[in-house]
Amino acid sequence: MKANEIKNILKEHKLWLESGGAEGSRADLRDADLSGSDLSHADLRGAILRGASLRGANLRGAILIGADLHDADLYGAILYGANLRGAALMLANLHGAILIGADLRRASLSYANLRDAILRGASLRGANLQGAVLHGATLPEWMK
Repeated sequence: MKANEIKNILKEHKLWLESGGAEGSRADLRDADLSGSDLSHADLRGAILRGASLRGANLRGAILIGADLHDADLYGAILYGANLRGAALMLANLHGAILIGADLRRASLSYANLRDAILRGASLRGANLQGAVLHGATLPEWMK
């Protein structure tokens, strides 16, 4: 997906958020190839990213509260300080992702691949980790 297309989708999504859904449109990036994209500090609250490829994407400080990332590929993505509270990450591939200081409270990570992910300082309170692969992951102190 081209940078200008992403920019337009984010602009419409911002308008959708600010108007309570009366204007603009919710970001629907289902199955989109966003590999290597710079989405740092993007406001993607409630966005649909189901099945999207975000391999190596920069999502540092992004707001993904309640976003649908079911089956998304976030291999090696940078999610440093991202807000993923209540996000749907079932079956997502977060292998090697950097989630330092990320807010994953009440996120659904069931059957997600978190192999070798860095989760230092991440908040996982109330997160669903049923069946998640955590082999080699650097976990927050309270989980050790």
